[in-house]
Amino acid sequence: MPRAGLDADVVTRAAAALADETGLVNLSMNVIAERLSVKAPSLYKHVDSLSSLIHRIAILATTELGDAIRDATQGRAGGDALAAAAHALRSFVGGHPGRYAAILGARPGGPDDPLHAALSRSLNSFSAVLRGYQLDLAEETHALRMLRSSLHGFASLEMSDGFQIGTDVDDSFAWMIQFIDQGLRAGGESSNSGKGDRVAARSVTGASRG
Repeated sequence: MPRAGLDADVVTRAAAALADETGLVNLSMNVIAERLSVKAPSLYKHVDSLSSLIHRIAILATTELGDAIRDATQGRAGGDALAAAAHALRSFVGGHPGRYAAILGARPGGPDDPLHAALSRSLNSFSAVLRGYQLDLAEETHALRMLRSSLHGFASLEMSDGFQIGTDVDDSFAWMIQFIDQGLRAGGESSNSGKGDRVAARSVTGASRG
């Protein structure tokens, strides 16, 4: 019989904690079983395999990250929201490196995969930050990819001790956020200016037809 109190959620959370402590690559069913004080075969009553368990970790982590960004940015806009989102992601990666690694390798297995909903929640949290910059709809995807890539790159390099120059890393992070903010503001101003020009052009055309 399955151990009382042990279910897929308990196994997933225990595995996620171990991944953060020892690294995702070091995760095994034997190690997880030892953490839960059960025999490894007992885990298969709750999860199909190590790969499916890692997929569960990815769903958990993606949900947690999206919620962390949403909570950090609530009630904020523009540069304040951007900075809050950036710090939330950096903090998550630093505190949960194993879970974050699971996110990077995860792909939805089908339309009913819970990872779809988790990814949407996470992306929506970032998209909400960008809406304050009033970018053209066509540019929002580019901006979203730029933002995620920049924050991911910085956090991943920091996690792997990739910054060796003596300049304070926090200062560099703040500089990056300010740089991105300025670029997004410029992009929004350009978009709004273009909209105004197009409206004016349509007005002139309409008047000439009248």
